[in-house]
Amino acid sequence: MRLVAWQPREAGAPDDPVSGSSARPTAEQACGGAPWRLGVVLADGETLVDAATAVRRAGMTGLADPPATILAWLDLDAPWLGALRGAIGAAARDRAAADALRRDGLARPVADAVLGPPVPRPGKIICVGLNYRDHAAEARLPVPDSPVIFAKFPSAVIGPGAPIVLPRGSEQVDYEAELAVVIGRRAKHVPRDRALDAVVGYMNANDVSARDFQKRDGQWVRAKSCDTFAPLGPWLVTSDEAGDPNALAVRLRLNGVTMQASSTREFVFDVATLVAFLSETVTLEPGDVLLTGTPPGVGFARRPPVYLRPGDVVEVEIDGLGVLRNEVRAEG
Repeated sequence: MRLVAWQPREAGAPDDPVSGSSARPTAEQACGGAPWRLGVVLADGETLVDAATAVRRAGMTGLADPPATILAWLDLDAPWLGALRGAIGAAARDRAAADALRRDGLARPVADAVLGPPVPRPGKIICVGLNYRDHAAEARLPVPDSPVIFAKFPSAVIGPGAPIVLPRGSEQVDYEAELAVVIGRRAKHVPRDRALDAVVGYMNANDVSARDFQKRDGQWVRAKSCDTFAPLGPWLVTSDEAGDPNALAVRLRLNGVTMQASSTREFVFDVATLVAFLSETVTLEPGDVLLTGTPPGVGFARRPPVYLRPGDVVEVEIDGLGVLRNEVRAEG
């Protein structure tokens, strides 16, 4: 399934959820202040079904009322994703079944919704540095012997269409296309051969980074955690439909020009290895997000360097995960 965070688009509402507002909505809330709802984008890519409505209409017996938060839906040890699959049925993959849901009034056009980050407020965002062999070569750094781990603050999360805001004081804001892994069950000391059982799905991410802050601070957290520096989306594709996470093409376009083009086949440490490694010391929980590193082509490594400027449009596209598009603005 392709899972999204969504809210109805009000008549006359702008395409991005923060236009016309002096305050950015919290990750947990859409522009109207209500919590993001979980939805499923159907086979045509243009039709959306609300998850809670689908489960209620299906009359699933023996279940309590559907959860109020997206994180609760993502728990693989809870019944909700299974109930949602049963309620949606073939419509998530088959156009004829999707047409039937529309006729029954259970579906709406995606264009009538504002989409948010598929995981609106992760408990943890855990990042991996230098995890592509070709990126390590580009950075003139050795391939690491063990994963290089750092963190990104969850308050940096935004969704598709929301602007990346260039902070005052930085002139070197860079892009990084990444595969995001979303944890779906509590995991500690999970062996590598069972590590993918803890993953609920995958999505596009952009690990936006202020390189001048990064150099000045001597470590990476502030440079990676500025507000809006963690675009996610447009949807989360569940593990059963995403394919092999270690064999996906990764692309980033800046104003329509391809800047990064590689494959997760270039991973130094594959997804299962990363999950197992992290779970040795960190308890992973449903809704935690793991950013798996970026391929070559980042702005700071180019000659001359290329940094984000107001008006730029950045698109991250990973096979099967849609296109994550964000415009760039200066801080007001």
